[in-house]
Amino acid sequence: MYDFVTVGVGPPGARFARRAAEQGYDVLALESGTIGDPLACSGHVSTDVWAFTGEDARTELLQNEVYGARFHVGGPDSSAYPFYKPEAVSNVIDRVGLDRHLAELAGEAGADVRDGHTVTAVTEYSDRVELEVQGPGGTETVAAKMVAGCDGPRSKVRSELALPEPDELLHGVLAFATDPDHGNFVDVHLTAPRFFAWRIPRGEAGVEYGLAAPPGVQVGKHFEELIDGYEVAVTDRCSGVIPIGPPDRVTTRRGFLIGDAAAQTKPFTGGGILYGMTSADHAAGEIDPDRPTTLAAYERAWREELEREIELGHLIRRAYSLPEPLQRIGLRALSGEIGVHMDRPSSVLSLEHLKATFSLPR
Repeated sequence: MYDFVTVGVGPPGARFARRAAEQGYDVLALESGTIGDPLACSGHVSTDVWAFTGEDARTELLQNEVYGARFHVGGPDSSAYPFYKPEAVSNVIDRVGLDRHLAELAGEAGADVRDGHTVTAVTEYSDRVELEVQGPGGTETVAAKMVAGCDGPRSKVRSELALPEPDELLHGVLAFATDPDHGNFVDVHLTAPRFFAWRIPRGEAGVEYGLAAPPGVQVGKHFEELIDGYEVAVTDRCSGVIPIGPPDRVTTRRGFLIGDAAAQTKPFTGGGILYGMTSADHAAGEIDPDRPTTLAAYERAWREELEREIELGHLIRRAYSLPEPLQRIGLRALSGEIGVHMDRPSSVLSLEHLKATFSLPR
């Protein structure tokens, strides 16, 4: 019997598998498809990502450095309101490569990492969980002391354990242009209802275009308008679901959720790579597979670190739906040099941000 079975080997699952294996636990990590494929989300992340990777990862995965963002109330030709830092705010990375790199680290730590294995059922008992797993050799039953559901916004583990759903699921669309672009600003368009669209320069890898919005919004139509505004041809279109708003509970007696399965994401951007891996570290640090009561410590730990940031993120998102005149007034008043951290809305009250705000003319 395994100590942990991790279902899903994206960044949160790979990170948890690695950290748990490093502590000497017997870990099986299962991915339904090929690790890293298909592309599931944007590769625009904070520079903190390198704290979770191997030493050479930055050299291998970095595509571009970003120093700020230009906010637009309209299309590409509309007035831009820049927010920036004197140093890199964020990095653009090879997103598929990141998944594979993190999975390799988990394997090197001692986790048994397998792709091409789909979990079709999860049954929880008082002393174990049993998973039905469909793999290349057929169906097998796998037993573990605990199961970690790291299998995305439409988590099979979550549904099998009857855990609550995220508050909201956004529909996101991505596409790519191949012409190199080494620009150091991303463009954010507040044109998609209740969310936004974006353009991210990816160095030699080209440019990423994306848009997300709630259900019922004509995402395809708004995305075509974005592409038409930039007058570009795009390829490799993909779409996915972005969970927003974690439920009140992400644990059972023998199971727990991490990452998108738990909606551990930023409500104001939809990004969840860093929040998911941070939560994975809390899970590995708090949960003892022989002591189910330690799951409560995981619930407390990740919420203590991220709950305030998520609440503030909801407030930021509300500004996306303000009337255009108010958006323009706010952007004009606040634009310029900043000192905020892209994953931490609470940093708007930091000394660094206050110094940047009040030392420059507006």
